[in-house]
Amino acid sequence: MDELFRQMLRIRRVEEALAERYAEQEMRCPMHLCIGQEAAAVGVVSALAEDDRVFSGHRAHGHYLAKGGDLTAMIAELYGRASGCSKGRGGSMHLIDTDAGFMGSTAIVGGTVPVAVGAAWASQLRGEGRVVCLFFGDGCFEQGVMHESMNFAALHRLPILFVCENNHYAVYTPLEERQPGRPIHAIASAHGLHVQELDGNRLHTVRTAADEAVHRTRAGDGPQFLELHTWRWREHCGPDIDDHLGYRAPEAQADWLARCPIEQEAARLRALGLLDDIGRQHIENAIQHEIDCAFDSAQRAPLPRVEDMYRHLHGQ
Repeated sequence: MDELFRQMLRIRRVEEALAERYAEQEMRCPMHLCIGQEAAAVGVVSALAEDDRVFSGHRAHGHYLAKGGDLTAMIAELYGRASGCSKGRGGSMHLIDTDAGFMGSTAIVGGTVPVAVGAAWASQLRGEGRVVCLFFGDGCFEQGVMHESMNFAALHRLPILFVCENNHYAVYTPLEERQPGRPIHAIASAHGLHVQELDGNRLHTVRTAADEAVHRTRAGDGPQFLELHTWRWREHCGPDIDDHLGYRAPEAQADWLARCPIEQEAARLRALGLLDDIGRQHIENAIQHEIDCAFDSAQRAPLPRVEDMYRHLHGQ
């Protein structure tokens, strides 16, 4: 679990570095940070096999890095460079690294849901034994394709893990103002999925639940569903803290900040004698060096060429 702690801390420090440098106006794409939600990404993805596939939505940095995506290529993508993981064409919300098994993210809410289900169906038909993992937010439950896809997955007992990162807000609107008073995981259960609901800020809890879910779907028990309650610390889109807007109660914000997934895991590791101040500082130093090198390399990379405008398109 100490390696998983390092992965969470790495994601946090990368996101903080992006937030700090975004004001330089060199990253010209919208950006949705996942600060506060690191346990969901690391806990779930660590339960997958290397050959399994991951799909995500617009808040994808943590999922991409947890699946083994290239940090330098991700940073280069945010700077619109040709060495970016999407060749500088997609920016923050359109990351892809098929070599790492990260099959893509999209700015369209629910856009990757049917694609992931299709990938799971293909895996089943080909007998590949792969599990497909799909990350999405609570706002996806207001998209019809979400329900159609769960129904199809349940009907065909597809090897797919649906992971709802329920941070309780879609942009500025709380869940209770968007959906009637019934749990999200109960809807998934009604569609025929095996469900678990848990605290998405506790790494060990998430990993245990994900292990069970991945094992069940790989064994042929059909689609699984995890509802992970969590909280984004920054604004919906952008690098800043937007507490001054008043759309989230200060008491709720303070409560979730106190439940930081990284510090909770650090405390658990300390209690087990697996982490101390010196060890943590070594991890921090190594992560900072990697981040500095990634930014330096990304900023020195060339911009895309006009001649390549029509390359890497479907049918080309």
